This record gives sequence, C-alpha cells and structure tokens, in this order.
Amino acid sequence: MYLFYQSDIINNSICNLSEDESRHCAQVLRLKFGDVIHITNGKGSLFTATLNEVHHKQCVVSVQQEHRQQKSENFRLHMAIAPTKNMDRTEWFVEKAVELGIDEITPIICARSERREIKTDRLKKVAISAMKQSLKNFLPQINEAVPLKKLLEQPITDQRFICFGDAADEANLAHAKVNEYHNLFLIGPEGDFTAQEITAAIEKGYQPLNLGKSRLRTETAALHVVSIVNFKQAATAY
Repeated sequence: MYLFYQSDIINNSICNLSEDESRHCAQVLRLKFGDVIHITNGKGSLFTATLNEVHHKQCVVSVQQEHRQQKSENFRLHMAIAPTKNMDRTEWFVEKAVELGIDEITPIICARSERREIKTDRLKKVAISAMKQSLKNFLPQINEAVPLKKLLEQPITDQRFICFGDAADEANLAHAKVNEYHNLFLIGPEGDFTAQEITAAIEKGYQPLNLGKSRLRTETAALHVVSIVNFKQAATAY
C-alpha cells in the first residue's frame, strides 16, 4: 500500500500532490500512470486515488473514494517535552511516538534546557513521515516551543501529570488512571525539572509521577509514557 499525505484533498476531485509527495511518487517509488495510491488528509480520512499524471514536481490524481476513520473523543494523549541538546533524539521520539499513537506534542523550554530554539517545521516533517510509515490517518498536532512557565499558566482541561525522578514510589505511572481522559504529560530536560518548576506545576494541578527506578533519557522517558498510556487505553477498549 502506497500512502501519501495531502491536507486539502477532497473526495471525487482532481488533486495535485505536493512537490515533496510528487518527488517521492515519481522518483523514489517510480509509480506510473494508472497506478492506484492511497492518500490521507491527516484528519482521519483515507482516500483511494488513481494517478493521472506523474512528474517529479507535480503528480495529478483522480480521487475516487473516501474511508473515514473515527477517533475516540474521550481519549487524547498530549506530550509536553523539553527538546534534547541533540535534536536527533527529539526527532527520534517524535517518529516513534507517532508510530505508537499520540495526538499532540509541545516542546517546552525549562530552566535547565540545553536547547532553546526549535525548528518545528522539521518535527512536522518527521511526524508526517512516521504517520505514512505506520499507515495512520491522523497527524498529531505539533506546537511551537513554549516556556514551561507559560504552559503552566494556560487553562487546561486535560488530566495533567509531571514526571520527575524524585516523585514518590506510590505515584508510579503503572498505577495512574490515564486511560479514559485527555491526558497531558510533562517531561523535563536532561537535568530534570528544578524544584521550583515541580512545585509550580503541582500548584497548577499537575499530578506528580515517577517512571520507575531507572534513570531514563528525556526521549526514552517520553516514549515510555506513550507506550504505557496507549497500552492502558487499548486494554480498556476490549
């Protein structure tokens, strides 16, 4: 199955693929006139289309059928993560989180952050690639980086957690009730959150959470949360 992404695709129409997708179609996959492909809008729809014109700068397709996937309105996973000094590690997290299933990612700048400038356009490209690779029809929302203090000031209706190394043993992720709600998790930088940041988050209603006895890298901790939360959500769906 060849899956492409086009945010503005419309059913029963003639559509031009973006230049990036056209290049992948024509030069990488070497598809030809008449070949059938699938296109997602990243919002839950999967379209069947036939190639009318194939060119590395612009492929033209005839969109013939739409299949709509419904997403749970009760469950939502939002990860606010401090970007790592090495952006490859943050991009790795985004890729794997999208493959496993995540709804929203917000880079946060903390007191101990070693990286304060984030190219969110690059993260969005990684997310799109991972969505297509894992044959998903929902593209997670990738937000611009925001200071942790500003995020804490925002009115949030989600169930909120802050993960840090010194959280009490009884506040382990394994026991947290995160499977039926909109959930927001905070993951700090390499040096973890400061005591002041933890206190500020708890005062804003964030529940402290520990991820076990091992000291995890930032991106590993975040992916651990994504894995466990998705497992909990899937287990209750059956």
